[in-house]
Amino acid sequence: MTVSNEVSVLDRLLTDGVLASACPSRVVLDHVTSKWGVLLLVALSERTLRWGELRRIVEGISEKMLAQTLRTLEADGLVHREVTATVPPRVDYSLTPLGRELVDHLLPLMRWVADHADGIVAGRA
Repeated sequence: MTVSNEVSVLDRLLTDGVLASACPSRVVLDHVTSKWGVLLLVALSERTLRWGELRRIVEGISEKMLAQTLRTLEADGLVHREVTATVPPRVDYSLTPLGRELVDHLLPLMRWVADHADGIVAGRA
């Protein structure tokens, strides 16, 4: 990317107010780029999952953080929660079309992180 393209992207972000402290993008960024938010969205990238499956896949997440993060992502319109009236109730989580669009952008970032994480962490030691 040339410097002129980088400047134009930055200029657009400044013009759109994305970097302003009052911009709503700050709230969205906080939700989708939080550690648990990213990991749950990536976990849901291939299929619908139940609560227990999410807990097993996203190792280390507490029940409290799982519930809180899923509620936030659902309220943001990124995750769909479907309850089936059985005993006990069955609850499935999946991505909404907006969540799918977001994950399509997140997956390349996650691949980059996975490819470079060892080297970056080793460089800090």
